[in-house]
Amino acid sequence: MSIICDHLNYIYSKGTSDEIHALRDVSFKIDDGEFVGLIGHTGSGKSTLVQHLNGLLRATSGHIYYNGEDIYDRDYDMRSLRGKVGLVFQYPEHQLFEETVFKDVCFGPKNLGLSQRDAELRSFAALKSVKLPDEYFDVSPFDLSGGQKRRAAIAGVLAMKPEVLVLDEPTAGLDPEGRDDILGLLRDLHEKENITIILVSHSMEDIADYAKRLIVMEKGSIFMDGRPKDIFMNIPELESIGLAAPQVTYIMRELEKRGFGVDVTATTIDEAADSIVRAVMRNSII
Repeated sequence: MSIICDHLNYIYSKGTSDEIHALRDVSFKIDDGEFVGLIGHTGSGKSTLVQHLNGLLRATSGHIYYNGEDIYDRDYDMRSLRGKVGLVFQYPEHQLFEETVFKDVCFGPKNLGLSQRDAELRSFAALKSVKLPDEYFDVSPFDLSGGQKRRAAIAGVLAMKPEVLVLDEPTAGLDPEGRDDILGLLRDLHEKENITIILVSHSMEDIADYAKRLIVMEKGSIFMDGRPKDIFMNIPELESIGLAAPQVTYIMRELEKRGFGVDVTATTIDEAADSIVRAVMRNSII
């Protein structure tokens, strides 16, 4: 399985005085089972791009291929695509609408044509997988906390058994525990079920900890594409577009300047801790 964007362009309000060229000649391929981080400054085109991946927005020009099929072909089954490429919005209120959480999660599977029984079984399993307590199943989704709403929104997408899960800022506004819970869930889905994950995030720390590949957007175009460790070595270039490396990377560079002999490519706390311990041990031996 793969997603290919081929010279994608998207223009809001085309032909008017409010015309905005939101995507400019975007091309990339995401293979089955990848965990990709998508970052960029506000207005860089991230949210616009991910809404193209399951057909919510249609490109002004260019093509998107899912498993080798052009989703813009006249006879392409867009409904099937939306069952395979699940999108979780930044604001879960945008996709929660039913009377109860359980009914909301059932909506997607039923819309795919599943029987009531099968939809309920899938929904129950999805809610369990996001660790939403049973007592919330029969309450209004609008009575949930921010973190609980995100779990419910993710469950609604998981109940359709997607092959690709796209999440737009899923941890925005959450406390550290809630953020870790959501990101831990995504890691489990990726590692245990081999779901392809595309994660939009402003947090460089989250991206460094979880993503294996990073796509950097700037003014609607791809600015960089590669391993997080390689991307975060280019601090001046990132700062020139209003981004930064993880804080730990700056700390390691400062330690190196002061002669501690640490690994300046470290992007996570675990990597930094290991490097500092090795440096201390070397100095102790000397």
